Amino acid sequence: MTARTLAIRPDPGGVVPDTAMVMAAGLGKRMRPLTATRPKPLVPVAGKPLIDHVFDHLRSAGVRRAVVNVHYLADALEAHLHARAGGIEVTVSDERAQLLETGGGLVKAKPLLGDAPFLCINSDSLWVDGPTDAIRALARAWDDARMDVLLLMVPFARAHGYRGRGDFHLDALGRITGRRRPGRLAPFVFIGVQMIHPRLIVDAPEGPFSTNLFWERAIAAGRAWGLVHTGLWFEVGDPAAIGQTEAILADG
Repeated sequence: MTARTLAIRPDPGGVVPDTAMVMAAGLGKRMRPLTATRPKPLVPVAGKPLIDHVFDHLRSAGVRRAVVNVHYLADALEAHLHARAGGIEVTVSDERAQLLETGGGLVKAKPLLGDAPFLCINSDSLWVDGPTDAIRALARAWDDARMDVLLLMVPFARAHGYRGRGDFHLDALGRITGRRRPGRLAPFVFIGVQMIHPRLIVDAPEGPFSTNLFWERAIAAGRAWGLVHTGLWFEVGDPAAIGQTEAILADG
């Protein structure tokens, strides 16, 4: 299946969520030694820290609030956020006492996120918009009657720097039909940008766990969808990937 078969019909009136959850609490182990003295979101790529690229996209799309979870070297990250938020109201979800992973982080932050659909973005997700703004494209594609989560993806062949085997299968309408099976490839890669309704974040275990729990629940209910990103995306997972990414960006 190719990206051309996807048929989510955009809503020209789609409203960009006011609020984004920015996942920034990870340990950044694969980025060592650069993360020995700074959290991964502050590692510079193409002239600015990774998390600043995310905030640039949020500002461009009109997002007004960001809830950012912190754990590793949290003081440095908080100081940077308050100095560089650039008009976005920042609220910290403090995980200093215990790293909760992606699912547990969402549960802890849920009271700060409101009752409407919100964006959830990995702080190390580095993308370049195509003909349309990716965040605005998510908002236009969102259908509250059919969706609990909408994930931004790229086809496996366009995942720059990616060393995995893919993440998801989609049907011709864009609905997620399943995860990658062991020993197989999946045609689409999740790029760390999604839109979620808070109604999905219920009946969760205590402590750390992965967002996979919520995704699997939505897939089983037929309420998990994917939207194919039309621009560029880079997985910047280790120090070697920084130079490779910067070289592609420099070439335009």
